[in-house]
Amino acid sequence: MKKGMLKQILLITDGCSNEGEDPVAMAALAREQGITVNVIGVLDKYDTEDGHGLHEIENIAEAGGGISQIVQTKQLAQTVQMVTKQAMTQTITGVINQQLQDILGDSGTVEDLPPEKRGEVMEVVEEVGETSDLQVCILVDTSASMKNKLPTVREALTDLSLSLSARMGENQFCLYLFPGKRKSVQKVVAWTPQLDDIERTFDKISSHGITPTGPALKEAVKSFASLSRKHGFFRNDDEAYDDGPR
Repeated sequence: MKKGMLKQILLITDGCSNEGEDPVAMAALAREQGITVNVIGVLDKYDTEDGHGLHEIENIAEAGGGISQIVQTKQLAQTVQMVTKQAMTQTITGVINQQLQDILGDSGTVEDLPPEKRGEVMEVVEEVGETSDLQVCILVDTSASMKNKLPTVREALTDLSLSLSARMGENQFCLYLFPGKRKSVQKVVAWTPQLDDIERTFDKISSHGITPTGPALKEAVKSFASLSRKHGFFRNDDEAYDDGPR
């Protein structure tokens, strides 16, 4: 299995979008473009009483082919790293399962293999996850209800950048906030190998009432397209990044 590109959107929110496009539809659009949408719901006990935010979080992740995880604020740092890595494994395993089905028919999946073969395949999954290039577009909900959670979000994203820096594959991150200061979605960190500017960025955040999750996902999809064009400008067609493992 050749080295590929893993593309993820990491959405950190407490749910309840209330402006712009349907976030579930935008997550489905991302999935069509080969981008996995993972959602971390930062919900404290009182946030889950009506269930609306929880259902939205789960539906976005399902439509985006990704993972959803509900956490309390204090657990956020370890969860951000776990979800990112689990999504990498899930994506690679899905590709291998598709290849097995092409060979063995609809019944062929990793789970159907004998234990020793399954272990060998999971070693390949781990190796590909370590060596594949990774692009993560991070979307952070800065609506009024997230205000007291944002310092922990900042720490979690700094930890994520540090934890992934040991990988053999190349990492690229970008960061969008929604809502922004003057518009519904604001890019605050362009594509970069390390999130060095994140502390400075979060010091300037001001929270607002609206939650334009759909527009934020739409902007994230556009950001991957612009990055691909940028790479295409510097590389010829033979050297261009792969859209994903085949």
